[in-house]
This record gives sequence, C-alpha cells and structure tokens, in this order.
Amino acid sequence: MPDKAQPQPRFGFVNFAETWNGRLAMIGIVIGLGTELLTGQSILAQMGLS
Repeated sequence: MPDKAQPQPRFGFVNFAETWNGRLAMIGIVIGLGTELLTGQSILAQMGLS
C-alpha cells in the first residue's frame, strides 16, 4: 500500500516559515534604512531610545 503524501506543516522550523521570516526581515531592514535616510536620525533615535 503506497503512503499518502502528508501536507507539510507551516509553523515551526520548516522551510516555508523560514523563507517568510527571511523575506520580512529583509523588508524591515530596507524600511529602516529608508527612514534613516529620509529623517537623518537613527532608528533608535526615532524611537526615543538614544
């Protein structure tokens, strides 16, 4: 009897979750650098932490 393919989980340390985590991190870095260029302040200064 052949085994049926099990659907891959989408949570935890699986390729799907890690791919999206990396993409969102890269978007966050680009947004952070963009706001630094536009405002002339670091991200920490914008948040009032420095």
